[in-house]
Amino acid sequence: MLVSGGASGLGAAVVAAVRDAGGTPLALDRMPVPSAEHEIVDLADGRATELATRRLVERTGGRLDGVFTAAGTDRPAPFGALDGAGWERIVGVNLLGTAAVIRGALPRLEASAGRIVTCASTLGLRVAGDASAYCASKFGIVGFTRALAEEFKGRLGVTLLVPGGMTTAFFDDREEQYKPGPDAKLNRPEDVARTVLFALAQPPGCEIRELVVTSSWETSYP
Repeated sequence: MLVSGGASGLGAAVVAAVRDAGGTPLALDRMPVPSAEHEIVDLADGRATELATRRLVERTGGRLDGVFTAAGTDRPAPFGALDGAGWERIVGVNLLGTAAVIRGALPRLEASAGRIVTCASTLGLRVAGDASAYCASKFGIVGFTRALAEEFKGRLGVTLLVPGGMTTAFFDDREEQYKPGPDAKLNRPEDVARTVLFALAQPPGCEIRELVVTSSWETSYP
């Protein structure tokens, strides 16, 4: 099972859940992932990501049953205040990086009739101010995943995960105005990770096409 963004947040929670379930987690991230076989790569570099994915899978035996694309980044700012490089990096990591991981993994996934779970966001279904790049990338993941499901039906399982806010380090480096408020009630990444494994564990021919997983008090959905 390959997880992008496996060093922290939801990705790390899925790595731990796969290991606890008796599986073998593999991880891609900019940082080392001590709990799993991994490759260090910047997912904004699509070609490097494809190569790192292939290297990792081949190095660990060549079989791959599932991919979860958790890697993501954001830098909230008004559109005119975020320079082009910063805006494009968000889209590059979130959307193009997702596609690069899946492209690199595809031959082995097809060989095993495996499963893909992509990670969008509630901001892939609605919009928010000062989040144009993030919304663009997550709306893109929604469309990309739905297209994959149509293209690979009967050959690969494809699920779109739409998570709400979680108690991860994702918000740590933001200005205070862009952080969840002191009364925010967010999901634990460990709980969301269980839903990823649930999607991956479906029998052949049974598809969970889309999962929206939020706190009961989530304000960004619907």
